[in-house]
Amino acid sequence: MSSPAVSTSLERTYRYLRIGIAGTVVAIFVAIAQAATTYGWLTSVSDYFYSPARNVFVGALIAVSLALFALSGRGAERALLDAAALFAPLIALVPTTVAADAVPGVDVTCPGRCFPSDYEADVANGVSVYLVLGVLVLILALVLGALGQVSLRTVWPSLLIAAIVLAVTALTWAFARDAFLAQGHFVATTAFFALFAAVAIRNAFPRRGPQPSPVFRVLYTAISVGLVLLLVLYVVLLPQADASGIPIVLLVEAAALALFFAFWVVQGVEKWADPDPTIIAA
Repeated sequence: MSSPAVSTSLERTYRYLRIGIAGTVVAIFVAIAQAATTYGWLTSVSDYFYSPARNVFVGALIAVSLALFALSGRGAERALLDAAALFAPLIALVPTTVAADAVPGVDVTCPGRCFPSDYEADVANGVSVYLVLGVLVLILALVLGALGQVSLRTVWPSLLIAAIVLAVTALTWAFARDAFLAQGHFVATTAFFALFAAVAIRNAFPRRGPQPSPVFRVLYTAISVGLVLLLVLYVVLLPQADASGIPIVLLVEAAALALFFAFWVVQGVEKWADPDPTIIAA
């Protein structure tokens, strides 16, 4: 019997982070399935924020954000994953708008979809924490750069993106709060999955380093194309989501989550045996 391959702690960390991110999708699906037994099939995945699935939904997205920062890597992929990590908490902390009678127990009075005013205090608390922590992380990165512990030359795209996202979030929250509440979840969700479409195509055609095998290149490309098509459907169908009577947006969002899950499974398999970068450097 052959002995198991020896792996370094860094290899295991990257493996477990990829498995953990894929696991968050499973957690969201299980939470929604359980909530659906009492709430039924709602218009979208995001509508389950207003159900008992809320805690799992929010916790999973925060966990994804932290894992993406840890996995961000280098170069363009680092900037893309860091940007996605910035949008994940906003998806969690700024709930979607809902239509009247769309979710049991959630009251809205406007025609069409609007933000339930009862949840504004929760959003205010979450956005405040998000902005404070975001600014502290930026300051920490700059301090570490000044001390020579981080190369600002390599991380400046991520820092610039973070500064822009935080500034836009703060200004919109301060001066256009109604628009923020009405569109914040939609913008964050669209940006998150668009960034992952770019990450997938980047993995299919990396500019440097080892090139993926044809099988992995096809899989990454299929995930990217699928996410782009689903984003187009999401943008087009969301305004009509409550009129059709069919949870089309729910199906589109579930498919996007499935592709997100597939990306981490594919990358986990492809990079499972990647050597520890410190070994290469040595």
